[in-house]
Amino acid sequence: MSRAHDLVVILDFGSQYTQLIARRIREASVYCEIHPYNAPFEAIAARGPKAVILSGGPSSVYDEGAPALDRRWLEVGVPILGVCYGLQLIAHVLGGKVEPANHHEYGAADLRVLSNEGVLARLAPRETTRVWMSHADRLVSLPSGFKVIAESDNCPFAAVANETKRIWGVQFHPEVEHSAQGRDVLAAFLFDLAKVDPTWTPGSFVSEAIEAIANRVPADAHVICGLSGGVDSTVAAVLCHRALGKRLTCIFVDNGLLRLGEFDQVRRSLGDEMGLPLIAVDARARFLTALSGETDPERKRKIIGRVFIEVFEAEALKIKGARFLVQGTLYPDVIESVSHKGPSVVIKSHHNVGGLPERMNLQLIEPLRELFKDEVRAAGKALDIPAPLLGRHPFPGPGLGIRCLGDLTETRLDALRKADHIFIEELRTSGLYDQVWQAFAALLPVRSVGVMGDGRTYEETVALRAVTSVDGMTADWAKLPHDFLARVSGRIISEVRGVNRVVYDISTKPPATIEWE
Repeated sequence: MSRAHDLVVILDFGSQYTQLIARRIREASVYCEIHPYNAPFEAIAARGPKAVILSGGPSSVYDEGAPALDRRWLEVGVPILGVCYGLQLIAHVLGGKVEPANHHEYGAADLRVLSNEGVLARLAPRETTRVWMSHADRLVSLPSGFKVIAESDNCPFAAVANETKRIWGVQFHPEVEHSAQGRDVLAAFLFDLAKVDPTWTPGSFVSEAIEAIANRVPADAHVICGLSGGVDSTVAAVLCHRALGKRLTCIFVDNGLLRLGEFDQVRRSLGDEMGLPLIAVDARARFLTALSGETDPERKRKIIGRVFIEVFEAEALKIKGARFLVQGTLYPDVIESVSHKGPSVVIKSHHNVGGLPERMNLQLIEPLRELFKDEVRAAGKALDIPAPLLGRHPFPGPGLGIRCLGDLTETRLDALRKADHIFIEELRTSGLYDQVWQAFAALLPVRSVGVMGDGRTYEETVALRAVTSVDGMTADWAKLPHDFLARVSGRIISEVRGVNRVVYDISTKPPATIEWE
């Protein structure tokens, strides 16, 4: 789908901000891809990228085993931008000198523009602008042909340029919000230097995705989609429905771990109102029987995943001509699978339809694999999917199974549904729902003494969790008003049987995860 668009390649040297560089470029309507620093040069260069960005990274260029740069990238003739470690690596390869900085720079710094040219062309001459630094090494001598175009107090070569070779480098991070004019730096590189066309838009993606799906699926084949009601599966399903019509069937499984009223809501909104061909399966008893007595979170996830595959497969086998399976893989999933250091350590297993393609000899359709989460919502908007569906907070595949800590009984799950519903309802009523990235209630298997009326109680605890984030990779706890939290707590304790205590989770990610299990 990306062949019709100019391509910007980002080589990943391990920076925590690499995905953020890509997001900033995509926000400028330019298509880009992230590849490991050691990806095959020939294969990527053959695609004719219009520009190449070298990301930052945690290494020193002198470290044993430090990520190295294939020198051929500096000779392809397209504009090159090195960011932080990327700048140091360019200098190191071309004969400059890098050494440990006397003063490590982590945080905000004042960048003095010495010459507003190249990547600094959109900044005023001789001005000072706030930027974000994050480095322990610094460049101390330039390679031949380079000149300095900006400096800071602790960094004499904060931005450099070689106009002849079309190579630029910045020691700061223009991709982060803390760099006041970072977007101007990236825009100058993309549009003034690389002359990239900004054609990567939600509308173009949607039309190309629909065409690609229609061309891939033969006229006699049928496609099945595991629908959860979440943003990703909804957008993927609607794309396929636009391309294939009745040759798509969505399967929605009620595993007994959904939110209050969610089974009926999804059937109504996606099936009745949006017209998606939908099979709704009530498998609550089967899931809860399989989960009975299980309290270990990893074993819960595996049980939920196994039973889901069994139920989904049984329904899918009834569909004549089913040869394709739709999966809501996003671009961060693709990047993670080819990380410069290999897949990250598994913190917890993820619920998906893993195993089904092989078991049923199905081919995968992943229409969203080029998109970040915010781009999925933008594509959904271009598809005219109602805003309430696109604005829903993320909901994990195992559902309340990992928010109801301890044994999963119908009584405890009902209590959690009611508490969660109260929290979300109050967020919406107060106009706070769209100000947080994700919010939910968790039921803890922790009993404490309380007093209700004139009697002593010994009941369970509800933990409220609300976070702000961009993509869920990192998150901060939401600073919700105290009077709002008091109102939610009062309602839960008054209206939910079996709960006498409510707490608010103020942990960030990391070190905590967003979900409790």
